[in-house]
Amino acid sequence: MFCTMADLSLQKLNDYRASTFQLNLKDRVKQIDQAVDFVNRRGFVFFWPIKEVTMPSLWAAVAGDRPVPNNHDDPGHVTWGWKDSLLGKKRWFYAKILRKRATILSLDAFPYFYALSENYGSPEEDHLILYEQGRLSAEAKAVYEAVLDEGPLDALQLRRAARLTNKESTSRFNRALVELQADFKLMPIGVAQAGAWNYAFIYEIVVRHHPEVLDQARFLTDQQARRHLVQLFFHSIGAAGAREVTRLFGWRPPVVRKVLEEFVEQGELISDVRLENEPKPVYVLPTLLA
Repeated sequence: MFCTMADLSLQKLNDYRASTFQLNLKDRVKQIDQAVDFVNRRGFVFFWPIKEVTMPSLWAAVAGDRPVPNNHDDPGHVTWGWKDSLLGKKRWFYAKILRKRATILSLDAFPYFYALSENYGSPEEDHLILYEQGRLSAEAKAVYEAVLDEGPLDALQLRRAARLTNKESTSRFNRALVELQADFKLMPIGVAQAGAWNYAFIYEIVVRHHPEVLDQARFLTDQQARRHLVQLFFHSIGAAGAREVTRLFGWRPPVVRKVLEEFVEQGELISDVRLENEPKPVYVLPTLLA
């Protein structure tokens, strides 16, 4: 086992992240094809920066390391148009996934996430098993079945079909949509000019839009999938504690420790590294301590 009590300076880590997050002016994303390339390199990114979560985001790769402004004419908001124009185009996978926030996955990383979801290859039955076990809400069941029965629906049509149109059901409907996206059951595939803002996502069953993912994920074990995703995560951020990995992916702490310990044993991560100004040791890529 490769284990050390080395020190890592915050400046060196920040320089690494400035490169992988593409924060430096010369590396910024300026075109939609570059945005797709950025996601492909990283494997998965947030659409917006998420408070208290260290991860690359499409916004920061375009606009730099600054808060997202409210004014809609900010140049950084070109990301919004790119995201909408690629919905359903199969150039990346977009939905509310990690921390139930807007996440973009590369198509290469997508099967590894899917392999860890509560889906077993039968879109007509998987949700019923979860519902009977008390792990899928009644609202999520109704929303899912509406799309399953009627095909792609925009958010307004979907509320009507799921019988969640009264004012009191708004938050329950929105929670159901997030619940279904986070478990790779529904995904937005386009935008409809509907509602007060003439803007509503159109939702479809994930495996109907991406039937290929069933074969891609079929033979991936949970451990293989977790290893791949943790590897992508560390290649993006360079260093992290076990708690950060647990919070990001929502896995149980013993599962996270097993993955990290395997990487340490194989020399792919170094454990017990002291990071400047951090009280607890972290896991670090060996290249950062070279």
